[in-house]
Amino acid sequence: MCGGFTCSKNALIALNVLYIIVAFILIGVAVYGRAASLVTNLPIVGGILACGIILILISALGLLGAVKHHQVMLFFYMVILFLLFLIQFSVACACLGVNIAQQEQLAEQGWSRVGNNTRMEVQEVFTCCGFDDTIDKSIPHPSCENIYMRCCPNPNDKDCVCRPCMKKLQDTINYAFKLCGWIGLFFSLTEFMGVLLTVRYRNQKDPRANPSAFL
Repeated sequence: MCGGFTCSKNALIALNVLYIIVAFILIGVAVYGRAASLVTNLPIVGGILACGIILILISALGLLGAVKHHQVMLFFYMVILFLLFLIQFSVACACLGVNIAQQEQLAEQGWSRVGNNTRMEVQEVFTCCGFDDTIDKSIPHPSCENIYMRCCPNPNDKDCVCRPCMKKLQDTINYAFKLCGWIGLFFSLTEFMGVLLTVRYRNQKDPRANPSAFL
């Protein structure tokens, strides 16, 4: 029957293999979220990255404990996985809860903190010029001469101007937060399922074991 020892064991092994795949997905998404913003420091996205790395280590512990039906390993695996579920669920909700104003504030703080080389890189990547009219008055932006040729390929269009970077940065940050949030939320629920499965499997007796071992 599916609720038996063998089924629980195989299900837990398969779930931990899935966790390893999930961990690499989380790491990839978090790295994209950090790289795409360029000028912003996204600590919430960093939390997703940390969860992905920890999940790989926990999955290895879970695989070993499931194969050997090791009570101590399964106990620590269950406790750590539940704590990781709480952290990842909270981080995912925080990612989804960041509003537009907070995203713009992050972009503004990042632009003010970095040097001209990074600002120039942002302008080239996003094909934009400056941050916005308010910030550019206090923090002069790098020259947009090279960017202008890409913004306005038609030299006869005298009304063409390069868009400021704030809007494009905000769109990128918003996408990174939402992507990290929804993926983190979905996979945190699978971790809770793993905790429940581990509790069940840990309390089952191995039919191949010596009955006297449970006395």
